[in-house]
Amino acid sequence: MIRHSAADGIWRVTIDRPEKANAVDLPSLRALAEAAHAAHRDPDLRAFVLTGAGDRAFCAGADVAEGVDMFAFTRDPAWPAASSAIAALPCLTIAALNGTVAGGGFCPMLACDVRVAVPGAKFFYPVLKRGFLPQPEDVTRLQTLIGPGQARRILMGGAKLSADEALACGLVDALAPDGLDTAVAPLLADAAAAKPESIAAIKRLFDDPRGAALDDCYSAAYAGDPAAIARVRGAPD
Repeated sequence: MIRHSAADGIWRVTIDRPEKANAVDLPSLRALAEAAHAAHRDPDLRAFVLTGAGDRAFCAGADVAEGVDMFAFTRDPAWPAASSAIAALPCLTIAALNGTVAGGGFCPMLACDVRVAVPGAKFFYPVLKRGFLPQPEDVTRLQTLIGPGQARRILMGGAKLSADEALACGLVDALAPDGLDTAVAPLLADAAAAKPESIAAIKRLFDDPRGAALDDCYSAAYAGDPAAIARVRGAPD
């Protein structure tokens, strides 16, 4: 189950399967993509905060029922659809990691702009010993984020990182010793006070800092040009 709420352009989305340590099945992944698409359609969108229910895990990976074809499950388009929908959001996206992130839980986490974790979180992606492959997008995003050596250490060396180790290598950006709400609130403050089109323009600059989108970014942020805003925001898939 995926829960979401929105107020003043701040979307809060929760993977709500605590009895499964927030592991995701295909319906959960599709619902996560739908929540991201709904946020993308919000003209007031400023930030998107993704977390898990409870204090045990952000997401324990794939919820694989007995007898499921693992080849088909891991290759299902629901995986890239969910991560791509989050990555494409024209706003600040924050993974508020309330606990351990394992396996397929990396998929939505890595799609976010910023990752904040509770001190007790653990991070591991045990695909090799289980005999299947990670999501290709996860490999790309992981090595872009922490470098190929650290990415191989996790995916091929079976490394299990503590929150402190994840912070040191750049897998997470901040820890939340006083609670996630306390840690996330300052990150949302500027976004909550900003124009949505300015946020979208800055987000676009990360992808195209000196390319064809630059004029659109200026026109959207400074002039509020509707056509430029639409191009900078892009469209949900």
